[in-house]
Amino acid sequence: MPRTHAIPPDQTRRYLEPGPVVLLSTAHRGERGIMTLGWHMMLGYDLVGTYIDPGNRSHALARASRACVINLPTADLLDTVVRIGNCSSADADKFAQFGLSAVDGDAIDAPGIGECHARFECRLHETRLTAEYPLFVWRVVAAHAAKRPRWPRTLHYRGNGQFMVSGDARSRRALFKPGMLDA
Repeated sequence: MPRTHAIPPDQTRRYLEPGPVVLLSTAHRGERGIMTLGWHMMLGYDLVGTYIDPGNRSHALARASRACVINLPTADLLDTVVRIGNCSSADADKFAQFGLSAVDGDAIDAPGIGECHARFECRLHETRLTAEYPLFVWRVVAAHAAKRPRWPRTLHYRGNGQFMVSGDARSRRALFKPGMLDA
């Protein structure tokens, strides 16, 4: 049994990190934005919840357009991911500023990011906006992913400026009951 010690409750996220850091891109009336996003969760096979602070320009763009693209960057984009998070879309076009390729969507008007391993085009399903927690619930309406590598090296934020890069994939498919496999 591992020996544990007390930690501050606000450090919980370092252990229960919800998933890879993503880049959320939005557009409305000729303005487009990109934000670095670590606060998201799967709510179903095609529903994703995101926390977008009202202080972010992307919050207003997402509310107005009711659409976004959730882009999955890989380890080679780490410095760009951090730099995108350090500035506001209100001040500059981040596609131009960071040399990123805007990819037209199939189902929505927001651009995806061509350098990312995968892009998930989303329409707003519902919002759960409270004073402290503006939760957007998105339905994925179109998805694109590179064929290789099958398991990309994604970025996971551990807090305090530290990232973990995903590692080896290990199959345990044989241990699952057939009805418990999702595909």
